[in-house]
Amino acid sequence: MLKEHIKTHRKRLSLTQSELASQLGVKRSAVGAYEEGRAEPRLPVLSAMAQLFGCSMDELVHGPSGGGSSQVDLQGRRLRVLPVVVDPQDEEERISLVHEKAAAGYTQGHSDTEFISRLPHFRMPFIELSPKRSYRVFQIQGDSMLPVASGSYIMCEYLADWTDILDGACHVVVTRDEGIVYKRLYSDLSEKGVLRLCSDNPDYAAYTLAANDIQEIWKARGFVSFRLPEPQISDPMHRMGKVLHEIREDVHEIRSRMDGLQA
Repeated sequence: MLKEHIKTHRKRLSLTQSELASQLGVKRSAVGAYEEGRAEPRLPVLSAMAQLFGCSMDELVHGPSGGGSSQVDLQGRRLRVLPVVVDPQDEEERISLVHEKAAAGYTQGHSDTEFISRLPHFRMPFIELSPKRSYRVFQIQGDSMLPVASGSYIMCEYLADWTDILDGACHVVVTRDEGIVYKRLYSDLSEKGVLRLCSDNPDYAAYTLAANDIQEIWKARGFVSFRLPEPQISDPMHRMGKVLHEIREDVHEIRSRMDGLQA
């Protein structure tokens, strides 16, 4: 159905084949071949089409998924594009970093190869991260998941099959409307088509998210934080010693002021 969808979207925007070709950076004959089913666009062209037409690549290839949970591809059997950066020397996949400033753009550009290529990318030396998996690092904001502090970097593994979600495990969820969220997940996707998202901070209430509002799910594997924890004082004698030290400092300051007044 791809050829029909391309033609439908082109006509909806009142574009000729030549005009569409110009915007996509391809020849007019290529657009004609796409619409006649004689050729299929490469991934960068398909991504550019989806962005121009205002739809996802999955919708462009398969058509709208509809609103029911039964229409959602929970196991990732349909087209889900996950652009990755590969080292040209050894052809090993690099890990991309979605920092705070890029988070808003990621919800729109998560399947855009050009957007992903502009993100910082690197390798990690941890043996816990298998080289055969796809990873991404997301910087989180807010205190809903304390003691994981705001500004921490969450190391995540791509989860293609959403039925593999382990209840109570931490995940990063890329949503259509709420951006990127880091929560504990409880899945009711198969029955009701929703996820329950819970915060570790009891000040934040749990809420549900419909499967149709989810773009990507990443399983959290660890985190890096540059906010070191404050000391936890639980020993009564230690607390008493700290209070006495503060009293001594206050007394010393008072005496210094009195000596100054007498002088």
